[in-house]
Amino acid sequence: MQTNLKWKKGLFSNCYSIYSNGQIIGKLNDNSFTQSANGELNGKRYNFKTKGFIKQKTQILEASSNKVIGEITFDNWMTKADITLLDKKAKLKYDNLWNTKWRIFNSEGLEIKFSGCSNGQIDSNTDDPLLLLSGLFVSNYYMQMTVIILVAIFIPIWTTISF
Repeated sequence: MQTNLKWKKGLFSNCYSIYSNGQIIGKLNDNSFTQSANGELNGKRYNFKTKGFIKQKTQILEASSNKVIGEITFDNWMTKADITLLDKKAKLKYDNLWNTKWRIFNSEGLEIKFSGCSNGQIDSNTDDPLLLLSGLFVSNYYMQMTVIILVAIFIPIWTTISF
C-alpha cells in the first residue's frame, strides 16, 4: 500500500504532527527529560523509552498493554539504526550529509522515505504506524544528541573566552 504523509514540527516544539490529505492523523510527543516519547498514528498508540548511558537503546511498547514489542539500537556515528519488531527487522539510514533525507528499509522490500527538517514528507510502501513513527523518533533522537554534543563542546570554549 502506497502511503504519502506530511509532518510538521516547530523549531522548539517537542511534538511532530502527522497529516494525510491535510487532516491530522497522528502525533509523536517527545519528553527529553525522561528520554521517552509517545506516538499515535491511525489510532495505534506506542511508547518509546530510551535506556542506557553510553550505548543507548530504545524499547518500543504498545501503549495499551505496556508490553515490549520492539527495540531500536542506535549507531555510534548517528547515521544508522536497527529497528527490531516482533515480526520484522528493518534498518534506518540517512541518505544525505545534512540528515534531511533518511529511509527505513529491509531485505523484504520495505521502503519508507522521510525528508525534511522542521516539516517534511513521508513516502512509503507500507502503512505500518509503528515503522512510520519509529522513523521520526530516530531522527528526533539523533537531532537531540547532536545538540547535546555541540553544547558539551562549546560551553567549555565559551567559558574560557574573556571579553
